[in-house]
Amino acid sequence: MTQDVEKLRLDKWLWAARFFKTRALATAAISGGKVHLNGDRIKPSRDVKVGDHLSITREQTHFEVIVQALNAQRRPAKEAQLLYTETEDSIKAREQQAEVNKMLSASMHYSDKRPDKKERRQIVKFRRKQG
Repeated sequence: MTQDVEKLRLDKWLWAARFFKTRALATAAISGGKVHLNGDRIKPSRDVKVGDHLSITREQTHFEVIVQALNAQRRPAKEAQLLYTETEDSIKAREQQAEVNKMLSASMHYSDKRPDKKERRQIVKFRRKQG
């Protein structure tokens, strides 16, 4: 499963641990400040070692993980989960956020029909104001 590697590029480890689908997405997230290593903002080429603490934000989900192993190759998801351990606080926070999202989606009204031309124009106008 794991290779005898002492250090590995962070973007490659994030890809191998299946936090991101591609290394390019991992690199973009690191460069965008969505990943912190031991509390510091870093570059994609920074080496990660066993025992390092990572803070990863992906879309609206936040992970706090500790690196347990290194593997330069992308393996099945079951093996990728063995590369890190998520902290208890992180797990609780993610579960609470999932519960909030579930409540919000349950209270939202969904239409049974597609928007007509007038409603589509209103949607486009609204999105332009937001962006």
